[in-house]
Order: sequence, then C-alpha cells, then structure tokens
Amino acid sequence: MSFGRAKKKAAPLDEEALYEYAIRTLGRRMRTVAEIKRLMRTRVEDGEPGTVKVEAVVARLKERRYLNDTNYAADYTRLRQENASFGKRRIQQDLIVKGVHADVIAKTLDAAYENVSEEELARRHLERKRVRKPGNEKEAARVMRLLMRAGFSPGTIFKILKKWDVDEEALAGLDSVIEESNPDSGE
Repeated sequence: MSFGRAKKKAAPLDEEALYEYAIRTLGRRMRTVAEIKRLMRTRVEDGEPGTVKVEAVVARLKERRYLNDTNYAADYTRLRQENASFGKRRIQQDLIVKGVHADVIAKTLDAAYENVSEEELARRHLERKRVRKPGNEKEAARVMRLLMRAGFSPGTIFKILKKWDVDEEALAGLDSVIEESNPDSGE
C-alpha cells in the first residue's frame, strides 16, 4: 500500500560518485563485498554498464584495503564471540547471510574457536542473559532453545543441563526440542 506519490528512482551515479557513496557507506559500518555490491546496484543503471561500474569500484576498494571479507569475517567473529558469547554455528549462519565465501568462513571459525571451550562460552552466554537453573521441563526447553539460537551444539547444551542437575526425564523430553529446531537434520 502506497500513500502519496511513488518515489522516483534517482539518476544513476557515475563511477566516481559511486565510489564516494561506497566510502561513506563503509565509513558508517563494516560491510562484506556482497553487501556493498547489493547497495551499489541500487545506485547504478541496470545491465552491463551498471555491473561494470560496481565491479570497478569494488576492485578500487579492495586495492586500497577498504574492503576485505577475510578481515571482516575475523573482526565480526571476534566481536560476536567476545560481546555476545555466540557459538560457532550462529556466527557461521550470520556470515553466510552476509555473503562471505564458505572457505573464508571455515578458516576464520576454525582459528577463532580453536582454543575456546564451547561449554564455557555457553555458560557466559547464559550469564549475560541472566538465565537461572531451570526448575522444570518447560524451563529446561526454554534454556535449550535459547542456547540453540545462540549457536551451541546439543551435546554442549546437555552437558550444561546435566551439571545443573536437570532430571533425566526432563532431558529425555528435550530431544523433541532438538528435532523441532533442526527439522532437516538427519541425526
């Protein structure tokens, strides 16, 4: 539904103006190559001429080291690991959505999580969220879903719940929570 007049598309930018736009955009926050390309495509004409401009600007940005997916992935991973205490799976999903190449993601995550205890990271995440020991199966399921969204493996989650002395019946009932969260997993 649209109110008023339709927004008119701005005139396509030339290569220099597109470069300036990209610099301003990168000045606001870090971006991946895929993100900056997507944003620049809205500022150029469709087809070959626009694609050529976007690729030329991306090459210039890379040459000047303003744009580097490897550095982006490393910084993003470090910040999300330190500040949000997210697990490896969550950061992997986030980087995929941002358009980082799978090889870069794999190398970055392997290096970042090489000496990190997933269990300790999960405990930090629970502390950050002020989560207390669950008192019943429903609360245990809520904790499990929270940790799965944060990117932790079911094995780590069960270790934490067992150390919290959640009873075996409640833990057995949580297998259905895992299957609901991972409908395509063949586990």
